[in-house]
Amino acid sequence: MKKSNPHIDFSNTEIAFHLKTDAELERAYFLFKMVSNQPLVHIGAAATNFALKSNLPIEGLIRSTVFDHFCGGINATDCRTKIKKMYNSGVYSVLDYSVEGKQNEAQFDFIVEKTLELIDFAAKNTAMPFAVFKPTAVGRFELYEKVSKSDSLTPAEIKAWNRIKDRFHAICKYAQKMNIGILVDAEESWMQDSADALLLALMKDYNKEKVVVYNTIQAYRWNRLDYLKEIDALAKKENFKLGFKLVRGAYMEKERKRAKVNNIKSPICKTKAETDMNFDNCLMFILENLSNTSLFLGTHNEDSTLLALKTLSSLNIKKNDARVWFGQLYGMSDHISFNLAKYQYNAAKYLPFGPVKDVMPYLIRRAEENTSVAGQTNRELELIKKEIKRRNI
Repeated sequence: MKKSNPHIDFSNTEIAFHLKTDAELERAYFLFKMVSNQPLVHIGAAATNFALKSNLPIEGLIRSTVFDHFCGGINATDCRTKIKKMYNSGVYSVLDYSVEGKQNEAQFDFIVEKTLELIDFAAKNTAMPFAVFKPTAVGRFELYEKVSKSDSLTPAEIKAWNRIKDRFHAICKYAQKMNIGILVDAEESWMQDSADALLLALMKDYNKEKVVVYNTIQAYRWNRLDYLKEIDALAKKENFKLGFKLVRGAYMEKERKRAKVNNIKSPICKTKAETDMNFDNCLMFILENLSNTSLFLGTHNEDSTLLALKTLSSLNIKKNDARVWFGQLYGMSDHISFNLAKYQYNAAKYLPFGPVKDVMPYLIRRAEENTSVAGQTNRELELIKKEIKRRNI
């Protein structure tokens, strides 16, 4: 049995970038250099949106630069080359259909069909252990919010909520049948309670023998450790298993702004340090309760990753234990993903895909998020520079 060894060198750029050609490495440097300039990101985002809406011929340029660096392809089949390349280096893929559609019933049903197709695609490919979707891709935001507040629903809303539950069930049932884990994203706090309750019910149904359904815990919310402890006790009492994707969270500015406008206590930790501490506490709690829990650790943070490795080692849990996965976004933090894989940990990349024009809102948001994450872009630049120097490019 291979025990965990926390002594791993994330600064090994030869391993991190071994799949990148010299040209791809130089392109990555150019892209992160652009992203590091905040005013340029906002101007570029506005210009790109305008060009796409005006049908200006820039899709080819986007495809060969930012899209190819951060996305897998325009459809699932188009992603196969990248999936295979990464799998040959020990890194798995989680395909993420990153198209933000309209909030209507036809679109919700389309996303269910799309997710079922992705489960099928994953089941035929050992490189893909998971599928993913987000709650508002299969139901109206306002309805989740209303149910979260325990507001009374109209007869039409009751039917719509039942359709949401049916969509969740259809996806989870098929994932169980095809032996694929299903990762469900978390969204804004004021709609999340209803999604949490729904996913808890689904875990009771589908996580009896093994973990199929994973809810997402956002560690920037200060009450999440208490929530974890509460449902861990429930799961042990009622004899079902829990699945969690643990992330820091992506809606911080929106959450704080809403709390201020409504004069309510912010659900978000006051500082980055508090979020980091909460993340690490949630991480350790889950790892100490792996007897009935599985974890997908979604982080680009080296310290939290090393803490996970150290905790696994101290608990005598083997490196490639099927209950523990590490995930990063494609095009970022290769030094974490590929070095983890090199040491036989379970590492996966979230691989966004979809038509270029439709995926642009995702890419623009990703660029804007990068400018606000202290040190993230600079770290990428330093690692790329180090590898360029090593290769004598």
